[in-house]
Amino acid sequence: MIGRIPAMKINTSYLFAGIAVVAIALWFVVNSRENSKAPPRAKTTITVKQTVPTVIYEARLAEEHKNRFSLFGRTEANREVDVKAKTAGLVIAAPITEGRRIAKGTVICRQGVDARQAVLDQMIAGLKSREADLNATKILVEKGFKSAIQLDSDKAVVDGARASVKQAEIELDNVNMRAPFAGVYEKQTAEIGDFLSPGQSCGRVIEMNPLVVTIDLTENQVGFVKLGQDADIELVTGESLTGKVRYIESKANASTRTFRTEISVPNPDYALKGGVTATVSIQTDITMAQHVPAKILSLDQDGSVGVRYLDINDVVRFARVKTIDEDANGMWVTGLPDETRIITQGQDFVAIGTQANPSLADYKSAVE
Repeated sequence: MIGRIPAMKINTSYLFAGIAVVAIALWFVVNSRENSKAPPRAKTTITVKQTVPTVIYEARLAEEHKNRFSLFGRTEANREVDVKAKTAGLVIAAPITEGRRIAKGTVICRQGVDARQAVLDQMIAGLKSREADLNATKILVEKGFKSAIQLDSDKAVVDGARASVKQAEIELDNVNMRAPFAGVYEKQTAEIGDFLSPGQSCGRVIEMNPLVVTIDLTENQVGFVKLGQDADIELVTGESLTGKVRYIESKANASTRTFRTEISVPNPDYALKGGVTATVSIQTDITMAQHVPAKILSLDQDGSVGVRYLDINDVVRFARVKTIDEDANGMWVTGLPDETRIITQGQDFVAIGTQANPSLADYKSAVE
């Protein structure tokens, strides 16, 4: 007898767990199919807005400007000379005191005569003897006792004697050292009792009329200044003067690249002194120029001085300029367009050739 197999008893907790696993698996399958059918997400694009730099400008129109240079200089004597001995001798007199005005030819030192007067006397006596011989020869020639050749010979002897007298007179006068021109006896360099050889100085004479004011013109200025031009001068001592340009150096100083220029100023009463600081103002031709603040001047990549400005399309440009005058408020320059907008603020933050945003109204209204 075959026995009956007993029925298996299934645990209900295992049953529920199995159902849950099947349900979760079905959910993942369904969702993965839906995601595969959905359209792809659009890519997000980030747009960065570029900022145009802002600058502040001022409108400028070219206008006529009297080209005027203002330079510093100093006053000088027109001439100064050390009066030197022409012959050897002991100084026996120095009649002029330092600082006095003297005329041309004034004796400032005198040396001892020594034997010079005796030499002159001897030459004069010899001349008289030769002249007497000449007169006797003339009479004898007229009477036919001597030939004309002898007369010519005696005339030559007399001429030689006269030259000797003249030479002795010059040598005698050489003991007097005279001023070569009118001026001021500035300094005595030899005292009574000093022995002077030829070429040694007795004293210094300076010519103060006219007075000379010297200035140094730059390479940019020298082409505008001409000989004979008027110049206004203010001395540090308070005097206001007017003079004329009398000399411009032809070759620039190798170290300073400037040209020495002299201005002649009348000084008949010798009231003006040498060595005084002077401010010289020279007006040249009228030039079309613009007035700009000194602070906006800048350099380009070549090291040239210029000004940044805006063109009609608000693009930054650079113009090389030349300074022709200056005052307390700025400089007068040439080289800019006749009608332009100079950048007064923000020029350091914009490159040449780039777009800028003007801070003022449009160009035409700004100029008007």
